Amino acid sequence: MSTPYAKLPAWADYGLIPVINLAVAFILAGFVVMLVGENPFRAAVILVEGAFGKGTGIAFTLFYATTFIFTGLSVAVAAHCSLFNIGTEGQAYIGGLGIALVCLSFDSVLPWWVIFPIAIVAAAAFGALWGLIPAYLQAKRGSHIVITTIMFNFIAASVMVYLLVGPLKPAGSQAPQTRNFLAGAELPKLNWIIELFGAKIRSAPLNICFLLALVMAFLVWLLIWRTRLGYEMRTYGHSPKAARYAGISETRIIITAMMISGALAGMMALNPVMGDQHNVAIDFVSGAGYVGIAVALMGRLHPVGIVLAAILFGMLYQGGAELAFEMPAISRDMIVIIQGLVILFAGALEHMFRPYIQALFASVSPKSVGMQAVNGKGA
Repeated sequence: MSTPYAKLPAWADYGLIPVINLAVAFILAGFVVMLVGENPFRAAVILVEGAFGKGTGIAFTLFYATTFIFTGLSVAVAAHCSLFNIGTEGQAYIGGLGIALVCLSFDSVLPWWVIFPIAIVAAAAFGALWGLIPAYLQAKRGSHIVITTIMFNFIAASVMVYLLVGPLKPAGSQAPQTRNFLAGAELPKLNWIIELFGAKIRSAPLNICFLLALVMAFLVWLLIWRTRLGYEMRTYGHSPKAARYAGISETRIIITAMMISGALAGMMALNPVMGDQHNVAIDFVSGAGYVGIAVALMGRLHPVGIVLAAILFGMLYQGGAELAFEMPAISRDMIVIIQGLVILFAGALEHMFRPYIQALFASVSPKSVGMQAVNGKGA
């Protein structure tokens, strides 16, 4: 009879396995760099220095990480309820629509510190409503949440294209985007915090949405592990039958989880729309919703892990741009390959090495050693 695998300690489950997956991804990425005739060790140094070596690089890394924190939290909330929300991309798109309506209406009459809370509510509400529709279809009609959320991404993109080339496009403009917001809808930067440590920043879009993302991570932790609703979500995620037996409404919990997930996705749009572009343009989400899936999986669906994974992907985006500039042989497409390898091992193959690590822990655990001693004595 085969020996059952040992239960891993928390430091190995949440630390060792992700580090091994990440190391394998970067080793394979090193081989890709070697194929084009470049030194993988020099490429790694450029990647890290481009993301953290200068103040501007750090600011850009945290700016990208802000976006991924929101999308990672969105995916994680739904996943705790055993719902695979692939629709974060579309929910962020529609959240941007809510922000646009607020900013275009009030940017000339209200200051940013009044518009910002209103925009947060609008982004969350629009994203939640876009998540409500597939949630209702799953809860009431049995439609698969993965299929409906994927299709709603395309619907959201089509809706935004129609609005940005039509009703929301200013007269006389050829660009598919809204007009630029006035100063009342521009968020203050956080670059001064990095400059306090002596770093110099030329120009970077890091803004107060980073602080909002950290607050949302803390609130998600409270929700999932310190509230009755979070307990119900986790119960349903582990066993829908047990949840129904305990009197938890399946319809209510599915719709609530997806609306919270959609709200977090919608809030992601605050970072690029109000913090950087100061308008709403086509494809401002730029695949961040799909990256959020890898961020959530790599972070083990825990807010702390998600923040760390988001910073990692922020590093890949910022450091990858520097790498493509310093090493012309490494194109942007190769940077996407490196990012894809990280996503592959952190997401789809995250449990690839788990059986071997569990077997190793089983062979060296005190209980295993004690059993071997008993067996040896009996022999």
